[in-house]
Parts: sequence; C-alpha cells; structure tokens
Amino acid sequence: MSEAYQRAWRDSIENRDQFWARAAEAIDWIEAPACTYDDTRGWFAGGTLNTAYNCIDRHVEAGRGAAPALVYDSPVTGTVRSYSYAELQDEVGRVAAMLARLGVTKGDRVIIYMPMIPQTVFAMLACARLGAIHSVVFGGFAPLELAKRIDDATPRVLLTASCGIEGARTIAYMPMVEEALTLSAHKPESVVLFQREQMAADPGCAQDWASLVEATSTDPVPPCAELASDDPLYILYTSGTTGTPKGVVRENGGHAVALAWSMANIYGVGAGETFWAASDVGWVVGHSYIVYGPLLVGATTVLFEGKPVGTPDAGTFWRTIARHGVKRFFTAPTAIRAVRKEDPDGHFISEIGTGDCGAIFLAGERADPDTIAWLEDKSGLPVIDHWWQTELGWPAIATCFALGDLRRKRGSAGFPVPGFEFAVLGEDGQPVPQGTSGAVAIRAPLAPGAFRTLWNNAAGYEKNFAAFPGWYETGDAGYFDEEGFLSIMGRTDDIINVAGHRLSTGQMEQIVAQQDGVVECAVIGADDAIKGMVPVAFVVVRSGADDVAQIPARVIAAVRGELGAVAALKTAYVVDQLPKTRSGKILRNLLRKIVSGQPFEIPATIDDPSVPARLQARVLGD
Repeated sequence: MSEAYQRAWRDSIENRDQFWARAAEAIDWIEAPACTYDDTRGWFAGGTLNTAYNCIDRHVEAGRGAAPALVYDSPVTGTVRSYSYAELQDEVGRVAAMLARLGVTKGDRVIIYMPMIPQTVFAMLACARLGAIHSVVFGGFAPLELAKRIDDATPRVLLTASCGIEGARTIAYMPMVEEALTLSAHKPESVVLFQREQMAADPGCAQDWASLVEATSTDPVPPCAELASDDPLYILYTSGTTGTPKGVVRENGGHAVALAWSMANIYGVGAGETFWAASDVGWVVGHSYIVYGPLLVGATTVLFEGKPVGTPDAGTFWRTIARHGVKRFFTAPTAIRAVRKEDPDGHFISEIGTGDCGAIFLAGERADPDTIAWLEDKSGLPVIDHWWQTELGWPAIATCFALGDLRRKRGSAGFPVPGFEFAVLGEDGQPVPQGTSGAVAIRAPLAPGAFRTLWNNAAGYEKNFAAFPGWYETGDAGYFDEEGFLSIMGRTDDIINVAGHRLSTGQMEQIVAQQDGVVECAVIGADDAIKGMVPVAFVVVRSGADDVAQIPARVIAAVRGELGAVAALKTAYVVDQLPKTRSGKILRNLLRKIVSGQPFEIPATIDDPSVPARLQARVLGD
C-alpha cells in the first residue's frame, strides 16, 4: 500500500480546501483565487487566468521555447512533424488573429469539426487564448448530429477541413457541413475551410483558412484574455437519452488545476517528457490528455492520425512509442483487443519493443482481465485500468502510479483518486456491503475539473444528483471488494433481471473473455417471454483460431459453470466485429435491438456503419 496515496486521498477529503489550494500553485494566475471553493461560484472563485497562456506562453517565457510541444504523427499520410513551444505559440497566435478578424471575442462559441491534424489543436488553443468557448465535434459525425450541436451552441464561427482519413477511407467533410447548415436553425456568421492535400473541397459558403491566416500576418497577435475561474473553456457534447445531445461545460480554473495535478500524480509526466493518448480530440480524452494536460505541465504531446491496426499493421502503437520516446501511453481497451486479434503472439511488441515507456493506461470501456494479462505479459509493463467520464473530465478511479501506488487487480479500475469520495449505493440510497454490486456514486461537490452545469440545460444537470441527494449518480454499477478496489461492471441498465434474479452482464463478459480464443465480447439481455430476459453473447475470436465452431459451447458452459444455471446464456454468436463508437465503446443498446428484432437506426457515433447489417444477418440466420 502506498502511504503517499493514502495521505493524499485522506487530505483531499478531510482538508479539501487546503489540498486544492496547494494544487492550484501549479497554475499561473493573473488574479489569485479569493477562496478555494464557493458554493455558488465553484472552484477557485475570484481567481482569473488564461488556459492557453498556461499551456504555451509561460513555458516560452521560462526559456523553454525550443522544447518540443506537439508531435504530429500520421501514418495514414506518411507525415511526422514536430512543433516546439515557440512554434506552437506562433501557430496558435495566427489562428487567434484569424478568429479575431472574424469577430470572435470572449464568450463566443466556435464549433470545430475537424480531423486529427495540428490545425485542430491550434484552433482549440486559439479559442482558449481569446476566451472563446470551443465545441469540438468529431469530424465525420452525421449532419443531423452536427446540426443539433450548432443549434444548441449557436456558434459565431464553424471551423472545418476538406476531409478526414479513417484507415483506408478518405471522408469528405464539406458536404456534411453544408447539409448540417441546411438542417440547423442557427447559421454561423462564418465557416472556415482548411484544405488538405489528400482531398480538396469545393469551398461553397466557406472562407479559405490559409488565405485568412495569411491576411493576418501583419496583425498583432491577440493578447491572452483574462478569464474568471468559472468562465467556460469548452462545451463537449455527449449523447443524451432523449436524442438531444448534452453539452458538458468545462470551466477554466478547476480544469487547469485538476489536469496539472493528474499529470504529476497519476501519470508521473512533467516538463520535457512525452505523453501519448491514442484517442481523438473529439472525445474528452483528447481534450484532457492530447491537448491540455501535457501542455499544462510543459510535456510533449503526440497527436496521432491512424488506427491501432492497418496503418500499416498491428505494430503501429509500439513503433510510435519507440519513435517518440513516449514515457506514458494511454489508450482504450478496445484498441488493445484489436491489436491482440491481429497479433495474438505479440510478435510486433517483442520485435519493436516499448522504448522508454514505463506504464500503459487504459480507459474508455471496462478492461477485461484477460486483455490486461495479455498486454502485461507481452509488453512487460504495468497496465493500469482507470475510470472516468466526460462529465468528470479526468480520472476518478485509478492506481495513482506517480504516488508510488503499484497495487493493481485485473478487472478493477483501482482506488478513488484524491478529490473523489465514492460510495456504492442500493436502491434505498444506503451503502451496500463489500462485494455487493450497486449504483456507483460520488459525493458532491465534485472535484475540480468536473462539470458544474450543462449548456442551456441546468435541469438536466440537476437530474444527475436527484436519485441520491448529496451524491452524483455516475450511471455505472460496481462494487468495492475487501481490499478497497473498486470495480466498474458496466452501466446500471446493463444489470438484467433473469427470472427474478439480478445479474451483471459485465460479470458474464469477464468470464467469456477469459475463454481461449476469445479476444473481445459483449453480453446483453434479450427479451424472453418466460424469464423476462436472458443473456446473449457476441464473441470475436482470435485470428487463425482453429476451433471456432466449438467456442459458443465452451462460452455457454463457462458462464453456467461459474454463475449457475440461472445465468445460462441462451446463445453465443461468433461475429467478425462488434458495433462501436469512434471512441471504442461497444453499442450494447444496438445489440439489444438486433437480438430482439426491434427496428433500429444507425447511431451517429458508430465507427463502422456496415457492422449492424452483418450482425442482423448473423442473428436472423442462426
């Protein structure tokens, strides 16, 4: 047990304000906060700062302008380009000048609908410099979804690019932007198009990015705006249960303090070291740990445009880690499963190695024990599963590696991170016994960096605290074990009722994933006239497996053997691919509809729209 972790966690709960006041010393404030926490104004009330200044300018002023800040590695275009902090300052300043010419000022919204290219990062930081509120929408999102976000955020400017590259596919963005603008009631004053050489676009209503930047070459760089701690930095939309996206608002002060603390105390990365989060800037991981977190502490961040396999092969992760001297690597479990599926023997890891990397972190979806065991065995590195949400903005459950805590238990996300007090509650709102699954909740107020409202939706925000007064309901189910490890087993709606027995599909997935030949799986509840619901498994098998026909029977027998007859799987389908979002989360609700024969629409967030039809054919043909 790490005494440093235990002291930090207790201090953050028992002496909350003093703990976070010390953490806030890592940030350069224009006006120091008047207090650490205020019930009305939130964290670091009275303080003023600029996030972009903290990410870039202060490092240049400290004499680190030549240090590498951003490395763009794009195997899909064959491009590797490094930007120093001084070069990043110049690029961000030019984009800020462009936005200022378009009338963007403090508090205006700017939608960024762009791929994984440096200009996307420049745009985010330029908005932060001006005090504008950026809302990044994953490039390639369907026009209707983009239109919803335009109408909710009412941006002054929309920034886009001519195309994105998804593996072997080149996706034109402008037709989707134009359709979204036709669908939206709000019309941005300006649309700006960055032309990529891989695919030029007819600009239509858009102005040319390069021409606008060139026109500002003699304009003074706009100064860093002075922003209150509770002024919004960005809006990031998540899918809402009603079909209306929820705009999570991130505030400048708490966000900067929390991310700087996490880089130092969870990941152990500081100035001059390289951090790589293999995610996308359209997701919260990309905001927190591609753009802001590493730059706040003066580290080098890697912006990667590619896939874990196929760009060019299953060795691309290890090749990138070795090439750039990555100290900590962060990715999603689904990416590792994809690598394992193509390279089950770990040939690429053993051949290429992992360079200077000292640990691998996983998040985005539950990491099954078998995947963690495979990765630790093949890489020789500690693999740390940790848990958080878009609403929280940074890890809330983790092994705080940099505090000397090396305790890990496969299947668990670790321990509460300092600043977060967790409970596992029953339907009556009371804590359940150790080992018993319940609703995972966090005591209010949430730690710095977590959301304090939803854009244009205060009532929706309050619903998160309605079920258990004084607690934030995470929407996940889990349990504490006797050692204090907290395991997240899936969403609370993934608890299924089979003949009156409440069963966790996450627990079943853990059993299925451990079976030889299985590299990925999903278990969902299907409607049943007799039992109410029955579990059904979808299984992806290892490339080259020679006993595929026997796997369903082995999977069914394994679940029955460990959980008893009541948990017997009705069916186990062997499939080539599971439906996932672009961030790697399995679309279990879509699987439920397919199995139950219900009509469904292709979700806007899906990574490969062809998967549902193949799965439907598989289910109907069984």
